[in-house]
Amino acid sequence: MPAQPRRRTAQRPKTTESPRAVAQETRAWIGLGANLGAREAALRGALAGMAALPGTRVLRVSSLYRSAPLDAGGPDYLNAVAEIATTLPPLALLHALQALEQAAGRERPYRNAPRTLDLDILLYGELQLATDTLTLPHPRLHERAFVLLPLAELAPERVAPEWLAGVAGQVIERWGAVGWGKDAS
Repeated sequence: MPAQPRRRTAQRPKTTESPRAVAQETRAWIGLGANLGAREAALRGALAGMAALPGTRVLRVSSLYRSAPLDAGGPDYLNAVAEIATTLPPLALLHALQALEQAAGRERPYRNAPRTLDLDILLYGELQLATDTLTLPHPRLHERAFVLLPLAELAPERVAPEWLAGVAGQVIERWGAVGWGKDAS
C-alpha cells in the first residue's frame, strides 16, 4: 500500500506586534477652555489627562488665548487647541473627554454656563458625523475666534480665510508664553 502524502497544515505567521500597535491612529483637534478657578492649571491637567488616555498621544498644543465669553457672562476664558493622535473611536474619545471635565469639577447647570474645564472635539480626521450625541466637525467651529485662531496655528489648512474674517470682531488675545503646554504632553 502506497504511503499517504504528508498533509501540510498552515501555520499562522508569528508576529511581534501587539494588537494595540496595529490599531489605526486618527489625528484629532481638541478645543480646551476654562473660565473658572485656576484656568491655566485646569488646561494643563486636561493635556496630561488626554496624554494618559489609552492609545492617545498629544502631538502639539497651540498658544494660549484669552477671550471674552461668547453668548454668555462670566470671567474671561483661557483657550487653546491640542492636536492629538488617537486610536479611540470618536464616541469613546468624547466620553473620555467628558470624564476629564467631570474630574475637573465641570457642572452643566445651563447652556454656556461658566466652567472649570471645557473640552470639545473640533475635528476627528476627515470624519463627518451627525448623531444626537456628537457632531463632527464641531457645528460651531467656524463661529468662534477662540477656536479658529489656535486651530490655525496648528492646522492652517483646516481654517478657511472667510471663517477668520467672520470672527474678526470677537475679543481675543494671545496670552502667556508659546509652548505653555509642553510639560503636560
